[in-house]
Amino acid sequence: MHTAFEQLVVRRTFRLPAPVGRPGDGASLARRFDAALLSVGFTLSGDLLRHLSGLAPEFVEPVARRTLATVRELVGDHVRHNVYFKDFPAGVPDTEEFWHRCVTEALADEVARPGVLEQLSDGVLNLLTLPSYGSYGHRYEEMLAAHDELIAAAGDRVTVLHLGGPQEDELTALYLSLAGSPVPLGEDGLEDLRLLAGHCARGPQPETIPLRENRAVINAVRAVAGQELLLDTVTDVLRLACALSGASVTLEEPVRFRSLRRPLRRALLAGLDGVVADSPAKLADVHRHRERWKRLGERLHPHEHPRWPHAAKVFAVARGELEAPTFESRVERLLAEGDIVGATGLLASAPGRLYRALDRLVLAAGDEAQREAVLDAAARVAPEVSGRVLLSMREHLENRAGRFGGQRLFLNRSGRAWATADTRPGMPRKVRERLAALADTELRRRLPVTGTVVVDPAMLDVALPLSGKNVPSDLGVLPRGSTSEVEGELLRFFMYWRQTERTTDHDLSALLLDENYRTLGWLDWTALTAVGGAHSGDITDAPEGASEFIDLRLAAVEAAFVVPMVHVYSGENFEQVAESFFGFMLRDAEQAGAPFEPRTVRMKSELRGPGRVALPLVFARDEHGGWHARWMHVHLRGSPESNRAAGHRVSTGMLVRGAVERRPLTVRYLTGLLADNGVRVIVGDEERAPDGPVTFVGPARPEGLGAEARVITPGNLRDLVPE
Repeated sequence: MHTAFEQLVVRRTFRLPAPVGRPGDGASLARRFDAALLSVGFTLSGDLLRHLSGLAPEFVEPVARRTLATVRELVGDHVRHNVYFKDFPAGVPDTEEFWHRCVTEALADEVARPGVLEQLSDGVLNLLTLPSYGSYGHRYEEMLAAHDELIAAAGDRVTVLHLGGPQEDELTALYLSLAGSPVPLGEDGLEDLRLLAGHCARGPQPETIPLRENRAVINAVRAVAGQELLLDTVTDVLRLACALSGASVTLEEPVRFRSLRRPLRRALLAGLDGVVADSPAKLADVHRHRERWKRLGERLHPHEHPRWPHAAKVFAVARGELEAPTFESRVERLLAEGDIVGATGLLASAPGRLYRALDRLVLAAGDEAQREAVLDAAARVAPEVSGRVLLSMREHLENRAGRFGGQRLFLNRSGRAWATADTRPGMPRKVRERLAALADTELRRRLPVTGTVVVDPAMLDVALPLSGKNVPSDLGVLPRGSTSEVEGELLRFFMYWRQTERTTDHDLSALLLDENYRTLGWLDWTALTAVGGAHSGDITDAPEGASEFIDLRLAAVEAAFVVPMVHVYSGENFEQVAESFFGFMLRDAEQAGAPFEPRTVRMKSELRGPGRVALPLVFARDEHGGWHARWMHVHLRGSPESNRAAGHRVSTGMLVRGAVERRPLTVRYLTGLLADNGVRVIVGDEERAPDGPVTFVGPARPEGLGAEARVITPGNLRDLVPE
């Protein structure tokens, strides 16, 4: 477990906890380690290289081996990426030529010929059943031999691994950062938090744990250790029961509660009893998850514990034996009666809910007096609203004027997205401006007093992460809505999957759209060489894993948008396969190299989600002919089988329009608020930051930055969100 924690820090922070060991001459091994890292686009910082060089070789070798394995997995280089067409991107035939060749080979095969002739006699030939289709016809080593070596280029990615502090200090810092996150973590973040919470249970704890899901993960550790629980709603107890049962604490997935040990059952019942005794109105929260409460009651047997009578009321409400009017029903009744002032007053007792309902309340207001009551309440409770909700409301206002023709993008908690026309009445401009000014003022007040802030220009258009759900924490991944520049002549997508039990076929596609989001064409297994690009060929069975690639020469692309897509054609979905990930590479035209070269990988992320079509990001051409990536992180439900780019043209175009035309709040917005507070903000490296406290915001920690500097990178961008 010691080494697992070490690599967790490397993966999350690109810092290697300072290795310890007997002094010695490890310089030669450290340099070899650095050379191996360069082959996958990483390098050691000067401090880390010197530290390793001062250790005996027997202490350097295991650290180097573990860390190299970790960074190879980060870029997707831990698997063998073979391609169907050995010479890809050269040697990819025209689609019709390819199918003709497959049929000819099948007719020449004595075993396959009778079946093919029988299909032809019926007038329909299933091309996917041809024996030469869908599986590798050459070994991985043969494919590598067909390609020249990659020529190094200045644009190749080089990610620096920095020297960290003692491992316990690094683990504590990472634990406090995740536990105290002001924005929801993804499933991978919650799993990392669970591991760290158990390890750091007796160490420093965060002053506050803003998010219920994080609290549930930490409560599970506390409950097992017999420590005091952090509970103030009945749903906190339900999340804790899920955590103790090994289920997701998000309450978004089915759960099968385990039979818990008696001390844990008592802890849950005592916690419930205390919450309800302090505030009986919180019984109303039971309705949201009443079926889960019924199932949990079957495990806890509350009727056997008369010492906790208030806990029994929770299960009585779930069974419908006890009434508990919900907060929402009381609000809805007032709104139905036209009592906007009354509804606003009730919502003001829950400031976050008031802010989420502001649009509706403003539109429902029948006169100026009612509208003023809503705006006055918003101003009064603003200091009690979380920073994330303030930012969400501010972003909503930024997109509320309908300046883009009324397109709305919806995204549920599981990452499934859909778009539709916006049919809401417009919000008055003066109201929008007043609410925006209110949010700006409150957010500005909460920003910390800090020294100079140095911002890499590449971060200005990175969206503030208002939620980490459905956004993987992998290499080069940015929050949903972020924009990043694309530099390179060749854009290459890659996808890998490995099935578990059932035969599975995942397909990589690219849809090309014009400036009006209409389809110009696509690249996939049905169009291998269309629209100026090339597809590496379709693999239909992956018992040992399979890869697909799409290569595009950007200067030759006659489209406004390029949308990479991963489809579940048949078999296991993204949640069921053993492994599935997507990424993209950028190269210069003359670099050559194998289809997969880790040094050229700009982004790689796991594919997870409930849909059967994944849209990680979209590439958009600007008015100057340059290209930018816009991060989406969404899924389409898709069909149960046979998903193809051609079948999702319209829905994808609508989603892309909704994503591209939506204006997120970015680092640029937040640095503007800091500048308004009198903080010195330096964009770029035109002038050297002065001595004293410095906050650096950039894609990665630069060399030479003082140890006391605060560093914000995409990995901890959530720390910029005010509480």
